Amino acid sequence: MDNTDKNTLKEHSYEETKKIINDIIIELFKNILIIEEKSLKKRGIKNLSMTEIHAIEAIGVGGGKKMSQVAEELGISMGTLTATVTKLEKKGYTKRTRHVNDGRVVLASLTKRGELVFKIHKNFHDEMVDHLMIDLDLHEDMTLMNALKNINNFFLKEYGGSDED
Repeated sequence: MDNTDKNTLKEHSYEETKKIINDIIIELFKNILIIEEKSLKKRGIKNLSMTEIHAIEAIGVGGGKKMSQVAEELGISMGTLTATVTKLEKKGYTKRTRHVNDGRVVLASLTKRGELVFKIHKNFHDEMVDHLMIDLDLHEDMTLMNALKNINNFFLKEYGGSDED
């Protein structure tokens, strides 16, 4: 076999690998939110949209978080967050309070019901990551993290998002 044949095989192998990776990414992106929603419904969370669940995740557990921080973390406007938190309040998952020292600042926090959803959602993500890492050693974990960071940074740089790295 001459060098031309070897290069053709390498290119074909590289192109085939690219196609397989592309197919996996497309399937993963297409399915992950659907699977996540189904999983949460199986666990009793039936009246929340994924937008609302991700707002609950961003608010987190604890003493409350500034609405502006939550909006920034989610990459949405304050108006969009206000509408989402209002829906979550009506459903009994969140509450809003004024900051003790600065009445202009509004804090969002989770009710006990919201904390339960937070924990169920966190468990889903923990299971997902655990299964991703199950057969990887530490070096492979680092390689996977770098690959995921690279694709995320590419999307942010090329298609918008935060200017921070």
